[in-house]
Amino acid sequence: MTSLVVHHLGVSQSERIVWLCEELGLDYRLIVYQRDPVTRLAPEDYKALHPMGIAPVITDGALVLSESGAIVDYVARRYGEGRRVIQPDQPGFADFVFWLHFANGSFVANEMLSLIANGLGVATDHPGRAFIEARSVRALDMVEARLGQVRYFAGEALTLADIMMVFPLTTMRLFIPRDLGGYPHIARYLKQIGERPAYRRAMEKGDPGLPSMMG
Repeated sequence: MTSLVVHHLGVSQSERIVWLCEELGLDYRLIVYQRDPVTRLAPEDYKALHPMGIAPVITDGALVLSESGAIVDYVARRYGEGRRVIQPDQPGFADFVFWLHFANGSFVANEMLSLIANGLGVATDHPGRAFIEARSVRALDMVEARLGQVRYFAGEALTLADIMMVFPLTTMRLFIPRDLGGYPHIARYLKQIGERPAYRRAMEKGDPGLPSMMG
């Protein structure tokens, strides 16, 4: 039996790890945790998995690992046999590295600022709101431009960069609604992702019934 366990918190960034395992065709065990119905936060047994108490988390034998970027890197390198990774001597390496880290380093981080501002009741006319929104628009404009040039973020094949970038374009919008109607290249890309059997399997296993955010 596999030692790799994906601890998936419903409607969270841990969907990435389920998707990656499905893309790689791995033998893994999935444990799904539901959010508290009142607070919408992770339940106590999920928080207890790792000192940070946030999703995602995997266990692999005695190893407990958190952080999306660290987990996708670990899983792909340990179990993926080089698949969905671009090496330094291959075309698209710099783009691969950039989008892999841009996803959470800038994109999700900025959306989290909006989420926190909403939770704190920050006024809509507060100067900080305009700053946050401008950064979000710049991010979406960058994504739109990139996807107008290539099929996937690192080129013509799906990589870990896509595994990381899809969440802020989809499920994150359940927390921070954004209209993507003016972004035709993003729409094309999300349609393409939504048609991937591995993505469909991952979402059905981890978040059955979740509204589609592929457009």
